[in-house]
Amino acid sequence: MSYVDRSIEQRPKSGEAPFALDEVFFSRTDDRGVIKAGNYVFQRVSHYSWDELIGAPHKVIRHADMPRGVFHLFWDIIKQGKTIGAYVKNRSKDGLHYWVYAVVVPCGDGYLSARIKPSSEMFLEIQRFYAEMLKAEEQYGLEPADSAANLMEFLKEKGYETYHEFAVDALCEELLARDRGLSKGENQQISHLREMLSNAQTLVQETEGLIKDFEAMNTIPHNLRVIASRIEPSGGPVTVLSQNYGAMSREMGDWFSTHVLGKDTNFSAVQDCVQNSLFVECMARVLIECDTQLQQERNMLGAVDMDGERKILAELVSAQTGNAAKQMLQVDNEAVRILRACQVMHRHFLGLSSTRVLCKIESARLPESGETLSDIIDQLGNFQERISHRLERIANLSTEIRTLEN
Repeated sequence: MSYVDRSIEQRPKSGEAPFALDEVFFSRTDDRGVIKAGNYVFQRVSHYSWDELIGAPHKVIRHADMPRGVFHLFWDIIKQGKTIGAYVKNRSKDGLHYWVYAVVVPCGDGYLSARIKPSSEMFLEIQRFYAEMLKAEEQYGLEPADSAANLMEFLKEKGYETYHEFAVDALCEELLARDRGLSKGENQQISHLREMLSNAQTLVQETEGLIKDFEAMNTIPHNLRVIASRIEPSGGPVTVLSQNYGAMSREMGDWFSTHVLGKDTNFSAVQDCVQNSLFVECMARVLIECDTQLQQERNMLGAVDMDGERKILAELVSAQTGNAAKQMLQVDNEAVRILRACQVMHRHFLGLSSTRVLCKIESARLPESGETLSDIIDQLGNFQERISHRLERIANLSTEIRTLEN
């Protein structure tokens, strides 16, 4: 069906406005949400004339079924100059509705919103929760901020720590479902980035386990000092061993503070960078499709400057892909840093292993307290083995991330 045919197609009396899975559309607004431009599919689906759309607030297409909490979160994020993805139900001029997954990007003095038709299983679940949000807003008179907090609580129950984490996953799911619906092959770049993200998430989980193991192991120097105070005068061999072990533990603790603990460490940075790259990759794909659609529409844009809008889209794609390239370079740099840090940790462990051997010799020389000392040595061996295995898994994950990136 040509675009001319679509422009005169028979619209249903009720239900969904005609919006095909292979279509994309966009609109561009100022910083207040006033529409400055759009493409033909946007005008056709919304069923407004260009004169009615240009200069109108974007809320002209807002549907009453949309929870206010979603828009509260939406505006809170984009006013920070960040990109966002969201499921939105809109209303056409003739009362029909249409769902979109919208990606909103800062653009000049305003925003550009590119939309695809959602079709994933995640979309069905979000529809149900939006209905619950709306009911709660109406029944309990919830303020938008409180409703937005409920949305975040729902997403955390689903395993998403932040809204951005959910938005990335949702956009991936929609593009993959869309490709399946259009009988297209799976996008390899998205697949690789999702695998990288999975590895990065596992990397964070492993470091969290590493922290717990290390915290438990930190009790050993104290226990050694207690035994030393009972069995020998100050400066004895067990005392010296406990001091050496304590010094090594503190050095390892410093390493943890620098590389593992906190949201700004290189372990967390890998996950954030891969996640951002994945979102940018998906977003760029949608923007490129908007440009392709704009080329096909030709002279159906009323007073909209098609060449000007194509230039804006091209600049956005270039900027976003450039950001993705920088993010991936940072991923590689962080993965290298993690590998080097693991090597440092292994060297520490060689020193601890030597200490453990000396402790074993000393426990054999002290039969009265040797059993207690031997128990601590066994604990040390178990902790070191667990930590060594975690370090090996972390190093392997970092290597896999680098391999997928390259």
